[in-house]
Amino acid sequence: MADPSSYRPQPGQIPDSPGVYRFRDEHRRVIYVGKAKSLRHRLANYFQDLASLHPRTRTMVTTAASVEWTVVSTEVEALQLEYSWIKEYDPRFNVKYRDDKSYPYLAVTMNEEFPRVQVMRGQKKKGVRYFGPYGHAWAIRDTVDLLLRVFPVRTCSAGVFKNAARTGRPCLLGYIGKCSAPCVGRVSPEEHRELAEDFCDFMTGRTGTYIRRLEKDMTDAAEEMEYERAARLRDDIEALRKAMEKSAVVLADATDADLIALAEDELEAAVQIFHVRGGRVRGQRGWVTDKVEAVTSGDLVEHALQQLYGEERGDAVPKEVLVPALPEPLEPVQEWLTTRRGSNVSLRIPQRGDKKALMETVHRNAQQALALHKTKRASDLTTRSRALEEIAGALELDSAPLRIECYDISHLQGDDVVASMVVFEDGLARKSEYRRFQIKGFEGQDDVRSMHEVITRRFKRYLAAQEKSGEWSDAEPADEDGPLESRLTEDDGRPKRFAYPPQLVVVDGGQPQVAAAKRALDELGIDDIAVCGLAKRLEEVWVPDEDDPVILPRTSEGLYLLQRVRDEAHRFAITYQRTKRAKRFRAGPLDEVPGLGDARKQALIKHFGSVKRLRSATIDQICEVPGIGRKTAETIVAAFASAEPAAPAVNTATGEIIEDEDPTATAVATSEGRRGQEP
Repeated sequence: MADPSSYRPQPGQIPDSPGVYRFRDEHRRVIYVGKAKSLRHRLANYFQDLASLHPRTRTMVTTAASVEWTVVSTEVEALQLEYSWIKEYDPRFNVKYRDDKSYPYLAVTMNEEFPRVQVMRGQKKKGVRYFGPYGHAWAIRDTVDLLLRVFPVRTCSAGVFKNAARTGRPCLLGYIGKCSAPCVGRVSPEEHRELAEDFCDFMTGRTGTYIRRLEKDMTDAAEEMEYERAARLRDDIEALRKAMEKSAVVLADATDADLIALAEDELEAAVQIFHVRGGRVRGQRGWVTDKVEAVTSGDLVEHALQQLYGEERGDAVPKEVLVPALPEPLEPVQEWLTTRRGSNVSLRIPQRGDKKALMETVHRNAQQALALHKTKRASDLTTRSRALEEIAGALELDSAPLRIECYDISHLQGDDVVASMVVFEDGLARKSEYRRFQIKGFEGQDDVRSMHEVITRRFKRYLAAQEKSGEWSDAEPADEDGPLESRLTEDDGRPKRFAYPPQLVVVDGGQPQVAAAKRALDELGIDDIAVCGLAKRLEEVWVPDEDDPVILPRTSEGLYLLQRVRDEAHRFAITYQRTKRAKRFRAGPLDEVPGLGDARKQALIKHFGSVKRLRSATIDQICEVPGIGRKTAETIVAAFASAEPAAPAVNTATGEIIEDEDPTATAVATSEGRRGQEP
């Protein structure tokens, strides 16, 4: 535990200006990021008498070992920089909202020649129109199924689209009228894009105008005695109304707004958001956070706004955002939202009418989400804490191992030998810290020797980071702008890889693997990291220099955590090994030609039509391909001449030999054949 006075800056060093500050721990890891209208006044609050600080703030300042700051011009710039740093460093003491799932969106890929309607999750892409989020993917598919009758936009994948264009036959949706079949030229790209734009307009809430236009067209068709067309329009109108009924009107004035509600206690807070477009609820999402810092309701709202709109632009930020409490100060946050939208955004607390009633509904959802989360989390926190304590007791550690690293070796009969390193912090996987290794010191199958190499390489990197940081030097530490930080961090300011030591190293294996890991640490002079191994046969825990394993009860939470860590390392290692193996199997003679990249490989295949034809081509014929010179052509011919003749591709379903005319079909058949030969 550090004494805050040991790293407290002199009062005259801190500027009286807006800015963003970072607290770092003894390993130079950023543990807290904050912003301030006046850095001098805000930082002074952290260096008061410890007894007067909030317990969470006291824990943070005693964990920290240094503080640094960056001066900015305005509070809006401070808000933007704070958001960027929180996303980059993931500080443990900042409020972090945890989505319990990846919410699906209804997406229209307007960045393609023929826009496609589909379900999308994850990071948003440029040029794609998003609607939602929805609670369930099936809700999106039900809505799309109703709307495709009126807006027959493409929904197929790129592979299906290309296959239909090649064969001249549309898919089933094209035959039943739920796709305009642009793949076979039934509509032009411009007509299909217009359909997609009408679909987007309807989804954004412009429903009344479109339905009135269809009703007029239906009446005109009936008057002209085009009864079949009138009946079709009648059914289209009914389908649109069914789609609209799936989201009831909640605000009569066709408002576009997001409503944010909070439910909180001393330790945690739940946030619920309703997305209202055109007066209808178009989506809902929720987050839960641990209150690891002393925050007010206004602070929680500000963090939620950063999480919600930090990556958004334009219409994705609505004109009106309704909240239960206003951030303090309000003006920078409102200006930031206005900048992201490109026009004025109203941030306020609803006082009366439909909007207040809807806010109460959102608040009830937040309360239910918090209650459900606490029911799940109570046992989870308890079991994780008990698991770490049981491991510490079984291995006779001084304290619970808050950071555990596990290593596993994977290969296929001695080929493509790789290793994995997975990291668990506080009993939870930290996937951003995962690493993978290729065994370089020798060839063949030797798990013990491989383990020794991996542990040596990993902790050599750790010792190098420690040495560069000056942690072993008797010299005075450098100031915040000096060489210390530049030596310890990457160019973008993030900590270097392998910079933090674990309290426990777990290896997948028994006594030999444990001995190899311990020997590697001893050779490097590291004696403050515990080592153990988990053998699969009887789930025995092996420790160095002991003839008998430690046996944990089958019901032990500690054993269950070690199994999870070991299984995750095994999964990560075997995934990497299979990737390397598949890449090696896909390799061909063209891969051996130096300087021949993917673009020129594709040009060769496109020109000749198949690898078989390319193999039989002369040097002069290969030189006809754009970008291929005579020297490269000679190298290609030599590569084919030295390579063994490829076995003919076989259709595994019928047993017939496939002629090598279609390179795609050949690649698939060959891959399937090789996969069947694997043990």
